[in-house]
Amino acid sequence: MNAIKETHFNFPGQTSFYKGKVRDVYTIDNKYLVMVVSDRISAFDVVLPEPIPYKGQVLNQIAAGFLKATADIVPNWVVNVPDPSVTIGRICEPFKVEMVIRGYLAGHAAREYALGKREVCGVSLPEGLKENDKLPEPIITPTTKASVGHDEDISREQILAKGIVSEEDYIQLEKYTRALYQRGTEIAKKQGLILVDTKYEFGKADGKIFLIDEIHTPDSSRYFYSEGYEERQATGEAQKQLSKEFVRKWLIENGFQGKDGQVVPEMTPEIVQSISDRYIELYEKITGEAFVKPESGEVLKRVEGAINHAITSVL
Repeated sequence: MNAIKETHFNFPGQTSFYKGKVRDVYTIDNKYLVMVVSDRISAFDVVLPEPIPYKGQVLNQIAAGFLKATADIVPNWVVNVPDPSVTIGRICEPFKVEMVIRGYLAGHAAREYALGKREVCGVSLPEGLKENDKLPEPIITPTTKASVGHDEDISREQILAKGIVSEEDYIQLEKYTRALYQRGTEIAKKQGLILVDTKYEFGKADGKIFLIDEIHTPDSSRYFYSEGYEERQATGEAQKQLSKEFVRKWLIENGFQGKDGQVVPEMTPEIVQSISDRYIELYEKITGEAFVKPESGEVLKRVEGAINHAITSVL
């Protein structure tokens, strides 16, 4: 199958290897990260048994495009994108918070609001909002970056009081977050989309703040379709979303939510193909560009060759 399920490379200067749920990350000379975005897919904190062809390429290319399109706002970690499924960047010391920004009352914030809470991460919300309503202005609702378990909500005041981030740095992170969300919103609007909420991760290298990881992908962001948004809000209909929600829906319909004793439903070639097709559709809708499949051939050889060439000639 033309998909990257896992990698076991050994590069010149390689100092460590980390396998995440979706990414395989190689450290080179303790200076650079080589991030291979595999075609593994996770849902409900479980990595599903079958890889999805082109999924990694979709996520990597969307992130690479948005990082390039926001480089005038904040410097980012990327040094080179030698292959559609690979990004190489500088190592940064990550801040221990994720900067979540919301322009609409959706997801976690909507669930909290429905429970009667009118404050999320120390930010007050007005009365009378419905799920998916546009907020008076975008709000920043940070979360802790948990090394084990789930991330947790945290307020600006708690971050500063606990010394998790210095006040000077945090003020800058907020400025970058608002500017990135504004740019993302403008780009989404041109594609007939609404950037509902998203998250950004930042790190520091040589005393300078960099934007790290991925941005504005369907895995880190929620998008609605602009067309029909107002009508659906007026009638109380669910909004049409652009995300990997369709995968979760298929799993739920087939009796799987990651709970003990539940078994992942069979991922037939037809199911795998349909998920792959949906990811390609996400790419084309978000970027406005046609998705280009790499020339057929041994995918792992192609990726390994591209990385080796980058390490010897670019780094």
